[in-house]
Amino acid sequence: MTTKQERATWIDERLAKLYPETPVPLDHTDAFTLLVAVLLSAQCTDKRVNLVTPHLWRLADTPEKMARREVAEIDAIVRPCGLAPRKAQAIRGLSQILVEKYGGTVPRTFEELEELPGVGHKTASVVMAQAFGVPAFPVDTHIHRLAQRWKLTNGKNVDQTEADLKKLFPREHWNALHLRIIFYGREHCTAHSCDGTVCEICRTVVPGRMRAVKTKK
Repeated sequence: MTTKQERATWIDERLAKLYPETPVPLDHTDAFTLLVAVLLSAQCTDKRVNLVTPHLWRLADTPEKMARREVAEIDAIVRPCGLAPRKAQAIRGLSQILVEKYGGTVPRTFEELEELPGVGHKTASVVMAQAFGVPAFPVDTHIHRLAQRWKLTNGKNVDQTEADLKKLFPREHWNALHLRIIFYGREHCTAHSCDGTVCEICRTVVPGRMRAVKTKK
């Protein structure tokens, strides 16, 4: 496989066989609960978020209910997810905006989502893809690492990685594919168990590699 496109095509097909189903790792019931869960997942594992959110939903599971809660109440629940009380403030703040500006619904554009407190491009991309079915390619640490190991990008930053991957893969595959890469990264090509020379995909797409790959941030 001498070109990025050849590698991308093979990876796309292989991951589809490995992971025919692509369940969203974060437990949620609607666009609002997904938005909050993704916000909480920043620098936190999905597993921990899924342990915390049932307690948060008992406190408030709609923008209207959350906007009426004190930041301290939210903070006491979400603290295990880290970056508190910033996340608690963001959750209450975005809930107030959703009520006041959007009638209690989550907006369906990247621009509007990214204007909400605590919501960056990656969070907005996950919501657009998984809640609304809009093609997006959220790049997390797993995808950023694997895209470099698989020589799909030179990976100077996550923005470039996202742009490069969007050029290589069919738009209609993006939503499932970004989850498949995450699943593979967690299971086979972790930061510690593979250095770009160990797992099946690394060995297949870059067979002559002898040195470990250092991930560029």
